[in-house]
This record gives sequence, C-alpha cells and structure tokens, in this order.
Amino acid sequence: MDNSTVSDDYQSAVATVGKPGGGPDLARSWDEYEANAGTDHVFTIAFGGKAKLSGMWTPDRMVADFVAAHPGSTIGFLAVDPTVDGWQDELRYGHQELGLKGVKIMPMYAGFDPSDPAIDPLYEYCTANGLPILSHTGTTYAREAVLDYAHPGLFDRVARRFPEQKLVLAHMGHPFEGECIATFRKHPNVYADISALCYRPFQLWRALMLAQEYDVMGKLLFGTDFPFTTVDEAVAGVRQLAEVKLPGMHGLDPEQLEGIIFRDSLSLLGLERPVRS
Repeated sequence: MDNSTVSDDYQSAVATVGKPGGGPDLARSWDEYEANAGTDHVFTIAFGGKAKLSGMWTPDRMVADFVAAHPGSTIGFLAVDPTVDGWQDELRYGHQELGLKGVKIMPMYAGFDPSDPAIDPLYEYCTANGLPILSHTGTTYAREAVLDYAHPGLFDRVARRFPEQKLVLAHMGHPFEGECIATFRKHPNVYADISALCYRPFQLWRALMLAQEYDVMGKLLFGTDFPFTTVDEAVAGVRQLAEVKLPGMHGLDPEQLEGIIFRDSLSLLGLERPVRS
C-alpha cells in the first residue's frame, strides 16, 4: 500500500482518472484493508514513495511506525529517490536503523534512469544486504513523470550487472507487458507483479495469456495497488479471467491463475515471514 503525499496535480489526476465513475478514496484505513485481506493467511508489504519531481514523499519512519503498529502481518519497505542529495544515507538509515526489509523506487516519477551506472550504489547495497527492490514500471497520468523511464526493459541492464539482486517490476510494466515478460523471463531473480491491472480486464487477460504462452506464469506475483483497490477486488479480477474463451483460442489455466494468487512471494524474494503473535 502506498501512503505517499502527492502533489496537487497528481491528486487532481487521480480524482478524475483513477477509476471509471470517479476517483478512489485514498484515505482508506488498515481496518478496511484487513476486512478484505483474509490476513490469517496474507502478509502485506507496506511502502510509501519518494519522488521529488512528482511531489511524492513518504518518510520511512512513517512506514516503520505503521509496521510496528501491525506486527505479524506486515513487512515494510523503505523508499529512495536517487536524484535527491543524501539518498544513500536514507537507504542505510531505513535499513539499519528502522529495520525495513526492501526498497521501493519510482524511476518515472522521480525522473531517473534505473539502468544508469550512477545508481549502482543502490544495487550494490541491496545485493550485499539481501534487500529486494520493487520498482514502478509502466505508464501514468502524472504530468511530471518521465515516460522514458517507465520501460521495464531498462532493468535488463541492471539484472545483467547485478544477477543476484531480487527485482520486482510492478504492474507488469503496463502497457509494455511484452517487454516486461521478455525482461524477467531471462533473469532468474527478476519477477513482475500484477497490481493495478484488474481495472482493465482485457489488458490483464492479454498479459497473462502472453505469460502463459511463454511459460513464465510462475514468475508473476500477486499485488493489489491498495488503496486504489482491495484484495478481494484484485483476486476476483484474476479469477474471472478463467471464464474468458475466445473462438479458436485456448483459455487461461485456472490452476495457474490460482498459483499467482497463492504464490509464496516472500520466499522467492528471500524475505522471512513476520511472526504472528
């Protein structure tokens, strides 16, 4: 979930474009999330975002406090914006002092090329310390964002330089899902999540069909994009695709769809499960 503070322009875009029929309520509570998450069986990765260019900035302390308030069910990721002085200090602080377990980056929103060798200290630190990186990939309606840095293929360069680094390409790089699949299928430690795709059922169906035909469904991780949608909505959005049949085409394998929903993503990313009280 993303509790970022956003610019007026971004808020306006969310309000008008976020969902058919009007924008979502971004001020949703943990209680609302939990009521739709089946949290006896679900572990939630909580993070904010840092992207000065687009007016987003969530202090890592806020995420750490949130995780501390919900022990046993949440794992916190810190965030960095490599365009801002002192980002390496924030990286170390969020990991070493706050105990956060992974890193969220937003190249398009912050305006940096994630494959730029100048960013290598991030990957070096995360590889050495076993911190998975979740990166936004794919388009947006935020005017400040730089679409040149939205392409998931940029992470092919990163994965070739840092083959041990665990990387998750958020949103399957929509609408560049084919490029995303071409990237993660060749790198054992690169994955993609399907968050934010249930809003567009045909787009999600097409992306999953492509993943199934490339035999890489096992590298797709479940995500919700909360607070834009709930766990229940995202699960239902995946399951309904098993019913789609086009003339002359095979459909999506229901077992593989369930595999996305119930995949042990934490183990794949080298993360320990929180201890439930």
